Amino acid sequence: MQLTALRGVGEATLARLHSLGLRSVSDVLLHAPLRYENRTRLSMIERLQHGEDALVEGVIQSVDKGQKNRAQQTIWRASLADDSGVLNLWFFNPPPGVLAALVPGQAVRVFGTVKGGLVGFDMAHPELIRLPSPLATALTPVYPSVAGLSQTLLRRVVSEALSLWARDAQLLAEYLPTELLAAQGLGSLREAVLRLHQPSPHETGAEVARQRLLFEELLAQQLAMRRWKSGAENHQASPLPQQAALAQRLRAGLPYALTGAQARVLHEIAADMARPRPMRRLVQGDVGAGKTVVAALAACAALEAGQQVALMAPTELLAEQHQRNLTAWFAPLGVAVVALTGSLKGVARRKALEAVAQGHAGVVTGTHALFQEGVAFHELGLIVIDEQHRFGVQQRLALSEKGRQGERHPHQLVMTATPIPRTLAMTAYADLDVSVLDELPPGRTPVQTAAVPDSRRDEVMARLGTACRAGRQAYWVCTLIEESDKLEAKAAEEAHLSLTASLPDLRIGLVHGRMKPRDKDAIMQGFKAGELDILVATTVIEVGVDVPNASLMIIENAERLGLAQLHQLRGRVGRGSVESSCVLLFSPPLSAIAKERLAVMRESNDGFLIAEKDLELRGPGEFLGTQQTGLARMRFADLARDGDIIPQVREAADVLLRDHPQAVEPLIERWVGAGIELAKV
Repeated sequence: MQLTALRGVGEATLARLHSLGLRSVSDVLLHAPLRYENRTRLSMIERLQHGEDALVEGVIQSVDKGQKNRAQQTIWRASLADDSGVLNLWFFNPPPGVLAALVPGQAVRVFGTVKGGLVGFDMAHPELIRLPSPLATALTPVYPSVAGLSQTLLRRVVSEALSLWARDAQLLAEYLPTELLAAQGLGSLREAVLRLHQPSPHETGAEVARQRLLFEELLAQQLAMRRWKSGAENHQASPLPQQAALAQRLRAGLPYALTGAQARVLHEIAADMARPRPMRRLVQGDVGAGKTVVAALAACAALEAGQQVALMAPTELLAEQHQRNLTAWFAPLGVAVVALTGSLKGVARRKALEAVAQGHAGVVTGTHALFQEGVAFHELGLIVIDEQHRFGVQQRLALSEKGRQGERHPHQLVMTATPIPRTLAMTAYADLDVSVLDELPPGRTPVQTAAVPDSRRDEVMARLGTACRAGRQAYWVCTLIEESDKLEAKAAEEAHLSLTASLPDLRIGLVHGRMKPRDKDAIMQGFKAGELDILVATTVIEVGVDVPNASLMIIENAERLGLAQLHQLRGRVGRGSVESSCVLLFSPPLSAIAKERLAVMRESNDGFLIAEKDLELRGPGEFLGTQQTGLARMRFADLARDGDIIPQVREAADVLLRDHPQAVEPLIERWVGAGIELAKV
């Protein structure tokens, strides 16, 4: 039912409600309060405590109009007295309605936050309630809102929605069967929603309500992902049995043996690709676990069947690295590897497009350019997406559609070096089969990490110089909180000048996102070849750059980065057998979260442990990004906090799909809607 069915909702209010994401009466009923205020009891002034929210009733004793402050606000002070003491009320540019009530001798009630003043207690800009007015019988909700939509108006809208729902239960129908609720120890939807908006002050009603609602929300998410997986399983694909000849030749040319984890994951991939339906597998592994060679060996099945392979990376730098690695592996085997990136222009681009369209290019690497207009594949059998969380679902769908031939879809392999916590994978990636590379190649040594205040920068530079003169290579990474290539490039250039002046005897290079690809490539190749001692870089080197001899990294402004990004950056060192170090330079004072992040980095090199902590600190939306995963923004559930109930949610999903299939679509529509339909890619 539309919001216009609610009394008092005109055009202006409707627009503001829409900006909150509230478009129906059921949306209003499920609008979760941020917190609650207790207005069910009066507090005596003499018993007030600093920092508490309190409801006080008394008589206005005096009113003083003060001077204007620096913000040109007129400050009014009123004294309110009850039988136990006096409370100072402060108002800044009070509206006419408040001024009309500030009359000496007038009995009023006020609600606000108490501050301990020099003389008695203060309450700044309290809510003023005229008498007579009954005390509330339930806690008062405080809702997320927008400018122009007061809490008073929002509460009135919710109250109207509850009244309408009492007359028409189908506005928010109960879809979960009674026996399932009983098995989970949960109450009815009606009881939960009423407790959500009108919790009793004498019980934990609000928390009970949230548990009931977050369970249903997680259940709907699980059902949606399973539905998309089921839909994908109905698609057709070319079965690609492992002929093994090409893969054996590739493996014979590698200078190392595969790890047990790589062999296991390749077996899982081979089983998927041999079926007549598209593989949809996520391979996650810590930095340096060997995902790229797994992708290359998986590609052999498609190549032996005469089909093409596309590998998409989020940045040109990473795409270029893949191009070099895959060319080194496949060129000796007679397989052509072609690059398609945004910087490819003119004759070179035309030739690349022709090679792809005619099937001369067996492997095609690139960025978003792979699915742009004008790109046509001859026969695309396998799509590999690296650092998949950096792509939106629309982009992944666009690349998949490039390989579609009638009812046949290409196989998909998505990879990430950001380990995904189990609870998040069970929800956000319930539509994918998941493989884990949980073993690093032999010879790797853990990176020693230290956090150092920026005041010791000169000391860090001196130690850097000593290490590089002893034959070590190092990264100096510049970070900015603003996502601006221009600002990051400027910061890197300044750091390059500073290091060059301080360490004139060392060879120092510079790479950042605003450089031309060929210039970046030349610098990176020089660093890899040992022609540079120090590489000053922005976070463009976060993924994909492999320089085994680099064993020292300094990260500036480390407190500004999340754990996942810090771990990714640190993963650029420690790729050889030499003991490696990472220095996190920070600018105090540190926030509590920043302190915790740096502590985790110092204490652990375990990517999965770090990912769990990152999820806990940032939440799933920021950890993965709603756009990237297709995971709908959750109203009640928090995967970091509520992950322990995911197993029960999965069991409940099994029950609904088996015994109550009619409830599945309505639940998905209520909680997920059409907002993440593209996640079916």
